[in-house]
Amino acid sequence: MQRFKREKLILLFFGIFTPFFLTDSKVNASSFGAEIFCTMRDGGNDHESSWEAAYTYIKKQKGGIFKVSPIRAASQITETVIRESEKFRYCVKYLDNLHPNRKLERDLQKEEKRKEKELEETEEMFTDEIIDRYSY
Repeated sequence: MQRFKREKLILLFFGIFTPFFLTDSKVNASSFGAEIFCTMRDGGNDHESSWEAAYTYIKKQKGGIFKVSPIRAASQITETVIRESEKFRYCVKYLDNLHPNRKLERDLQKEEKRKEKELEETEEMFTDEIIDRYSY
């Protein structure tokens, strides 16, 4: 009985972890993800739609419990384009959109929060005041 439980546990372990070791889906997913991104961009599509299509494909092909982060997917596409530069020569000009200026994004978000706070303070100032149209 003890032997049966141990064998069952070993089979369960191999059943769970074998796909992680046997498949090379990460390389294939990032390669085809790069192909999707570059082909769509070269075809005249905007960055957002091309990125969403490539990222969705990479996420679905990864499999497993954990999904690929957008930053990691962008890095995989960049690595593939650089590694296969002959195949993706036309795509190098689009790579800068995959890695936006993070400092600029943070500054824009801070500015947006500051404006929202000012707007809230202004609204509070007017809501606290009771305006009587007959008080001259």
